[in-house]
Amino acid sequence: MALDNPAFSKNPAFAKQGGGTLQAAQAANPSLTAEQLRKMYEQPTAPAGVGTADRMTIENTLVKTLGSFAVLVVFAVISWMWTTSLLQAGSGYALPMIIGMIGGLGLGLVNSFKKEPVPALILGYAVFQGLFVGGISRVFEANPAWSGVVVQAVLATLAVVGVTLALFASGKVRASKKLTKVFLVAIIGYGVFQLLNLVLMFTGVLNNPFGLYGATIFGIPLGIVIGIFAVLMGAYSLVLDFDFIQRGVQNRAPAKYGWAGAFGIMVTVIWIYVEILRLLAISRN
Repeated sequence: MALDNPAFSKNPAFAKQGGGTLQAAQAANPSLTAEQLRKMYEQPTAPAGVGTADRMTIENTLVKTLGSFAVLVVFAVISWMWTTSLLQAGSGYALPMIIGMIGGLGLGLVNSFKKEPVPALILGYAVFQGLFVGGISRVFEANPAWSGVVVQAVLATLAVVGVTLALFASGKVRASKKLTKVFLVAIIGYGVFQLLNLVLMFTGVLNNPFGLYGATIFGIPLGIVIGIFAVLMGAYSLVLDFDFIQRGVQNRAPAKYGWAGAFGIMVTVIWIYVEILRLLAISRN
């Protein structure tokens, strides 16, 4: 697929079954005949529990994912308290958020393009993103007009993740090549919009705290339309994450790639949370 996580797509264990797999294996093992390779592929899968300790499973991927989110939550709480003290001091309240945003962006790029996942770097990403999420959440909550918006955003994010997971597990929602291409175009367009919005805000062209998101079209805030669109994109991104993990488990990928699955889900869930947080704040305005 066009948007395969590099940590997955660079490993042959995440290739879809069929469609040239046998030919690729023969090219990689020229000393084996086609008949020998065919017999290897037709051998039954090892029984459950046999030789699976070093293989990626749903269970060990879930443990890594929950562990990563635990680290994120701990540092989000630290950032919340740090930002609170800065707000009371009356200056520099955005410092934790900025540190988290810059550090998270840097480690996010590094992790995305690593050939193999590095747990320390993924947990480091969770640390910085915890600082960002905790900081931005406290800033929103500090505004009397947005009181309670953080709890609402957390609950809405859990609802989106839960519904998406349930639909994927039931087989009612699946990643498709055509839809992924549409998603790729949409995400590029969304990225251009975000970049333009930041430039207009930093140059002072727009003084609205949300920039272009605060503009209205026929009386409807643009931020609400864009926000709903972004949450839908985030939900499909989760489908891609679940699909990658399922493919890795089916193809018996090494257990360490469970960290890549945890990283992908963490990136998407944070994106959905921030979009919902902004969407709720704009709707209150």
